[in-house]
Formats: sequence, C-alpha cells, structure tokens
Amino acid sequence: MKKIELEIVALSHSITQTHSYAVVLGEINGLRRLPIVIGGFEAQAIAVALEKMAPSRPLTHDLMKNFMNAFAIELHEIIICDLQEGIFYSKLVCTGENDTIEIDSRTSDAIALAVRFGCPIYTYENILDSAGILMEDTGGGKKKKTKQEVVVEEEQHTGNEDLKTMTLEELNHLLNEVLENEDYIRAIAIRDEINSRRKK
Repeated sequence: MKKIELEIVALSHSITQTHSYAVVLGEINGLRRLPIVIGGFEAQAIAVALEKMAPSRPLTHDLMKNFMNAFAIELHEIIICDLQEGIFYSKLVCTGENDTIEIDSRTSDAIALAVRFGCPIYTYENILDSAGILMEDTGGGKKKKTKQEVVVEEEQHTGNEDLKTMTLEELNHLLNEVLENEDYIRAIAIRDEINSRRKK
C-alpha cells in the first residue's frame, strides 16, 4: 500500500468541551486534513516539542527519546496504519544496529515522538478516505509552510445542534462553516454523522 506523508497543521482546543483537543494532520501537497482527537496531556507534549520548549525535567516523551538514543535506536517514521470504530492505530518504525522493528503505539504518543525525532508521519489512502476532511482550494495557490504552527482555537458553535435531525445538505453546510473557523473537533462529529449516513 502506498504511504501518504502528513504534517502537523494545527493543535485545536475546544473551550466548551473540557479536555477536548485535536491534532490536525494535513496531506503534504494536498488539501485533505486528518483530525485526530487526543487528550490534554498528549496535546501538551506535542505543543512543547513543536514550540521547542525545554522543560526543566524531561517529560515522558523526552524520556522515551533519551532512552532510545542511549541504546542507539532511531525512530525512522511513524505510520497511522488502521482505523477501527473511530480509533486510530499507529506504529513506530525503529531502526537499531542490525534490524528494523515496528512497535504498536497510540497515535498521540507516536506523533509526540515524531515531532521530537523530526521523522515523517505517514498514513494510507483508505484512512484518509474514511476519516479525512477535504479543504476547499481558495485559489491562492498552495504555499509551502516554512515551519509548523501551533494554533489554539476557541469553539464558535454551541455544539447544541442535533446532528441526527439535520439533512445531509445542512450537515455539509455546517461542516464547511466549522472548517472555516478551524473547529476541527466539531468537524469530526459532523464528518462521522455524514459518513454513517452514506454507508446506509
């Protein structure tokens, strides 16, 4: 299966949903986005690494990196390899002196390590098809990012809209609206509702 490389586009936070964060991965040279809901600790771990902050004592992911470096293990890449019932599964592809091994990992931990090692993040077409969101091309051309950005967004919508009572057209309109506001957490719920209807 062909791997598709992703980059971190944003970290999104919803102030109306306690401890609700999403890391948004974007297809390199493409318009698709893959939002993944993560916990607050993992969001902090990713943000610390993206902003190149140096905590006085190593965080868990820093400890893991130090441990791997001490034993000459390099994180070559991470692959978001599966999606089951809304849960993403990932693996760390590590190289030692003599061989390459794959280690099962939570996706949030894998991304936190990828940022620290500066290694690529990949997924497969079927995962982007089922969980990705296509962003509209504004016609301004694609600009190459010079550095990764951390964006904290406040949720603009109340979240009280009952998605089950909305028509497919209304859902698509709402999805475009929340994407304009970069409210990726709300977009995940809307995308899942749209996908579940299309399967029926």
